[in-house]
Amino acid sequence: MRKLILILLLPLLSITIVKAQKMKLYDFKVTDINGEIFDLAQLKGKKVLIVNTASECGFTPQYETLEEVYKEFGGEKFTIIGFPANNFGAQEPGTDEEIKDFCQKNYGVSFLMMAKISVKGEGQHELYQWLTQKTKNGVEDVEVSWNFQKFLIDEEGNYHAMVAPQESPASEVIINWINQ
Repeated sequence: MRKLILILLLPLLSITIVKAQKMKLYDFKVTDINGEIFDLAQLKGKKVLIVNTASECGFTPQYETLEEVYKEFGGEKFTIIGFPANNFGAQEPGTDEEIKDFCQKNYGVSFLMMAKISVKGEGQHELYQWLTQKTKNGVEDVEVSWNFQKFLIDEEGNYHAMVAPQESPASEVIINWINQ
């Protein structure tokens, strides 16, 4: 009888164990700004700064600093991914093509830009659910408070920390983290 109970419970235990494991960045696929699927597992071994962007925001000039940080540190060990979002004050009204053109023309953006998504509320993209929910990222619950909020992901694909929107992409906190 004990063996029968154990045999019946074993699948339930393995399901519980799998669900208890936190997710990683590498568990997600996103759509890039050109409409192609991008598997985030391609970034294994790199630290990643994820930022929600907007073209008509007071923080929009951060694109310039993001590009400077990317040019200085980007490569085999670090990258930046921008996720345009229209969640705050309708400050990203454009299409993906318009956003791409804006970023190129005004800031020469060469880091990865993804298709426009929702970063909060109903319809929140699953990547941002992971970034904002402790039950998924294993670290903390965070609300996306405005455009240009930054999330730091370590080279193992684990959530590391959130950096507030008003904080410069070249802040001491971010640069020290990149250099660790």
